[in-house]
Amino acid sequence: MVSKRFTEEFKLEAIKQITERHYTVAEVSARLGVSTHSLYAWVKKYDQLETVRVAAEDQQAMIKRLQSELKRVTEERDILKKAAAYFARESQ
Repeated sequence: MVSKRFTEEFKLEAIKQITERHYTVAEVSARLGVSTHSLYAWVKKYDQLETVRVAAEDQQAMIKRLQSELKRVTEERDILKKAAAYFARESQ
């Protein structure tokens, strides 16, 4: 049996037909001439990569939110330090 090599682009398009266009694996297999076993393996790999990508995006969103919050809290602290110094001078 001869093993075919498929490009990532081809694999992603096949996966999209299953995941986004809701064709069955059997339909895509017959249309593209790819074994159902290969398609299931590609979908599984894609799901794992997608999970990692979503987790990375969530982490980046959290980092941005925390950086923004840190900036706000730092500004508030600086204002309070200046106010404390001002009132310390005024009370003397």
